[in-house]
Amino acid sequence: MPENTTVVTVTDDSFAELVLRSPGPVLVDFWAPWCGPCKQLAPVLDELAGEHGDKITVAKLDVDANPQSAKDFRVMSLPTLVVFRDGAAVQRIVGAKAKAELLEDLGGVLS
Repeated sequence: MPENTTVVTVTDDSFAELVLRSPGPVLVDFWAPWCGPCKQLAPVLDELAGEHGDKITVAKLDVDANPQSAKDFRVMSLPTLVVFRDGAAVQRIVGAKAKAELLEDLGGVLS
């Protein structure tokens, strides 16, 4: 069982430390409490963290409470998933997806 099996909560204040300076890839879920598709995606991300936490950190950022990070990375639609590696955004996935689709999209990161 991977050590990192939980989704990490990120804020504007902790973004640089937890995401940009992370030693491995980080998948950030930009979401909001009122967003229906975000709620649908949450259990998928929990499973992803549990099954692939050894390869990627899964993090969530509430855009209502943390607007600066959403603005910095030009998040216009929710949910938006952004993969960060070595401090740079390397992949963007917009919209809720089924687990199989998400795993396919993240294949390059998880392999």
